[in-house]
Amino acid sequence: MRKLEDKVVVITGSTRGIGLAIAREFVREGARVVITSSRRENVEATVSIFPEGTVFGHVCDASSCEEMEGLVNASVARFGTIDCFINNAGISDPFESVGDSSPDAWCRVIDTNLKGTYYGSRAAVRYFLSAGKRGKIINLAGSGTDKVSNTPFISAYGSTKAAIARFTFAMAEEYRKSGISVMLLHPGLVRTSMIYSVNPTPEFQRQLKTFNTIQDIFAQSPERAVRYAVKMASGWSDGKTGLYLSALDAKRKKLMLLSYPFRKILNRIDRRTY
Repeated sequence: MRKLEDKVVVITGSTRGIGLAIAREFVREGARVVITSSRRENVEATVSIFPEGTVFGHVCDASSCEEMEGLVNASVARFGTIDCFINNAGISDPFESVGDSSPDAWCRVIDTNLKGTYYGSRAAVRYFLSAGKRGKIINLAGSGTDKVSNTPFISAYGSTKAAIARFTFAMAEEYRKSGISVMLLHPGLVRTSMIYSVNPTPEFQRQLKTFNTIQDIFAQSPERAVRYAVKMASGWSDGKTGLYLSALDAKRKKLMLLSYPFRKILNRIDRRTY
């Protein structure tokens, strides 16, 4: 039997990158998935690549509380239930110092990443409680989550990921006795369109060589993160909460750092964008 047979999973920001990779694997594992994006054309294009009946597309802006509540209602109306809600939608700020940053752009990251995770978690937990379900909420960590992970020039993004970690563990404690699982997943460094600036800032151009080297050393496909996401959404996490899984933990970082010279010599560095 597939690991997610007949489960209904909502994944915000799932028309590209890590969210899309998770959606693909969840469908393969038997889940029915709700695909979301703030852009209708992205939702429609993504839904078309899946087998009929396996996914449902819904246009939703994660930075809107009302739209996140509407997402939960629409998902239940379509599939009859929700078993797992994944807060994946996220953006990053332009590669700039705080002094050079735009307050509007900085706060937009807070609205999407941090407030969006709160809005999604709030809507999901209210549904789980009203339906008497032992549902699961998976929030996405990132650079800024770990104490050693500083995020110069993307201070808004790093701040949201640090806050999301604290929010996740606080919520896990609040609902520990309810049977609802609240978990945190760190996907590691993955080459997605989000990390490439369409209009590179002067600071980004100055740091480009270092940035590319860091990616060559530590970037990996979303495969490991996807496996962890399946594990969290499956029966493996039943009765557990406050879990944290990282696709780029200290042991993995050390391995990738030590193997980098050999991968470089053998031309085995994966530079694909996912």
